[in-house]
Amino acid sequence: MPQAKPRFKRDIRIKPDAPKVDPSTRLRPCDHPGCEGEGAFKVTRSRDRLGEYIWLCLDHARAHNESWDFFAGMDENAIEAFRNDALTGHRPTWPLGKRAARMQNPFGGGFSVDDGHGHFENDAETAPQPRRPERTLTRLQMQALDQLQLAHTATLLEIKARYKELVKRFHPDANGGDRGAEERLKQVIKAYGVLRATRLTS
Repeated sequence: MPQAKPRFKRDIRIKPDAPKVDPSTRLRPCDHPGCEGEGAFKVTRSRDRLGEYIWLCLDHARAHNESWDFFAGMDENAIEAFRNDALTGHRPTWPLGKRAARMQNPFGGGFSVDDGHGHFENDAETAPQPRRPERTLTRLQMQALDQLQLAHTATLLEIKARYKELVKRFHPDANGGDRGAEERLKQVIKAYGVLRATRLTS
């Protein structure tokens, strides 16, 4: 039969033909003692040496696989421990949040960061204090805060605490019936009423 003539000057193939190898050079002896067959099948050497393999012929590879028992010689506790470790790929695990608490610096001492620019500063003493919210007060609100002897940036808790303090101080039941403090008590109650009406205390 005449050989097909390529359309181009030379034949273009996607995958070149595999080089021909003399079959006699591919023979690998079976690793089973006394066997002269070809070791064409790779099997694991043992449970303790899973990364090592031996080459056996078909009969000895079949016998090796049939007699293979990975858990041979292990008690129930060891088998159960192996199964649990297999869930994480036999890698070490730690309870959530525990690992970082027990980590040690391999170079000695505790962990520290040379934070010359203060980017990771977390100390409560040196951390900047939160700014009070800025607000625009009316004249009545400022007068009411002055009556309570409070700064114009006083918070809701500060206003309520100051009001309770002054009421207890100027109430007739607390000062032995002194009528001179009655007018001051009225001013405190009126000032607090102004702040409540303008929702500074709600």
